[in-house]
Amino acid sequence: QVHLVESGGGSVQAGGSLRLSCVASAYIYSGYCMGWFRQAPGKEREGVASIASYGTPSYANFVKGRFTISKDAATHTLYLQMNDLKPEDTAMYICAAEKSIGYCPLSANFQSWGQGTQVTVSS
Repeated sequence: QVHLVESGGGSVQAGGSLRLSCVASAYIYSGYCMGWFRQAPGKEREGVASIASYGTPSYANFVKGRFTISKDAATHTLYLQMNDLKPEDTAMYICAAEKSIGYCPLSANFQSWGQGTQVTVSS
């Protein structure tokens, strides 16, 4: 399994931006499908964005055009740039990884999970 540690969460006003980071213990640039999920209190966990080992991203409809997922091979880091944040984006954001070189949908069988970083958006 891959050890994942998230950071970058915080409190912002609606319309603001945050960039989340997820540092991995393994070389994640190739061979891994990576994703960001979120869970709000009282709600089920939902997929936000994923990125395949070869770099193709996938996004949930509710973040398209606002969030961007990317990764940096040199630092073993996965990022989630979040712009135009809304109060409904408030949640714990969690990084996940699956050893896979193929298609990387949000429904993939992610096996490694981080502890999460809290994002709070006020109106």
